[in-house]
Amino acid sequence: MDGPTLVERYFAMVRMRRFEEACLAGVPTREIHGELHIGIGQEAVAAAMIGTLRDDDALVSTHRNHLHALAKGVPAQPMLAEIYERATGLCGGFGGHMHLFDLERRFSTTGIVGSTLPVALGHAYAARIEGRDSVAVGVTGDGGANTGGFHESLNMAGAWRLPLVVLIENNEWAISVPFEESTATPTLAERAAAYGAWGRRVDGLDVEAVAEAFGEAVAHARAGHGPAVLEATCYRFRGHYEGDLDLYRPAGEKDRRRQEQDPLSLTRERILARGAATGAELDAGEEEAAAAIAAMLAAVRADPMPDPATARDHVFAGAAAQKGLI
Repeated sequence: MDGPTLVERYFAMVRMRRFEEACLAGVPTREIHGELHIGIGQEAVAAAMIGTLRDDDALVSTHRNHLHALAKGVPAQPMLAEIYERATGLCGGFGGHMHLFDLERRFSTTGIVGSTLPVALGHAYAARIEGRDSVAVGVTGDGGANTGGFHESLNMAGAWRLPLVVLIENNEWAISVPFEESTATPTLAERAAAYGAWGRRVDGLDVEAVAEAFGEAVAHARAGHGPAVLEATCYRFRGHYEGDLDLYRPAGEKDRRRQEQDPLSLTRERILARGAATGAELDAGEEEAAAAIAAMLAAVRADPMPDPATARDHVFAGAAAQKGLI
């Protein structure tokens, strides 16, 4: 399989987890305001995207977006600065964690459940009318897959054969609603046939399996064959947001999943079983990643906050101000 090696994907997953833990450090200190949605436990899905997408491909993510941004190549330090609301952040500290935006890499997010796919559809349509062979990836969860935007976007993409890839991270819980109580069919991928789309369900804890399936989905869309739907099954280890009491999931189930189905542990075990790296080499790489993220967090915390005098600069359009409308 082309692209990063399993060891390289593993270290990407390690960096992702250390990054998320750096975000968690800002919650009790109140350096981060509002809800914070962490993707710990879902690293394999994001790491599987590395090496497939180009800068000119669009990726539209959800409220649980940090890992997807890292996979798309968004620089980690200005992203962490944005989450910590610093002036050095991607959006000058005004967007926060749910509104990450990187124009150069065509990465954006929305905080509204189910709203990613209509935006991604727009990117796919733009690629078509501009004659580019770019694709647009819209990430959604199992809850977002039950909204109208999911069906409308896929119907239009199917009818017009647009290069839209829908990546569903099925972590089994739409906030507090279990998958089996909100969905009539055993899988979400089987909906693909209704839209003339390529469709597959894959184990989202297996980074190699997701990478292979994601590569096929992107190749299908880039070749002009229309949309693709990839459902990756996974499990979030923390609540829907930081502060969520998470009483709707049995504690025993959460403990068991963390112990037995941690994608980092599963990937490390596979590497060692294949002899692709030694335990000492993996330990050294993990320590290096932890040190790098710790240094990054310290640097971000030393960055300035946005100037209060610029608070309205990113709320109202400059043209409107010139017309005396504000």
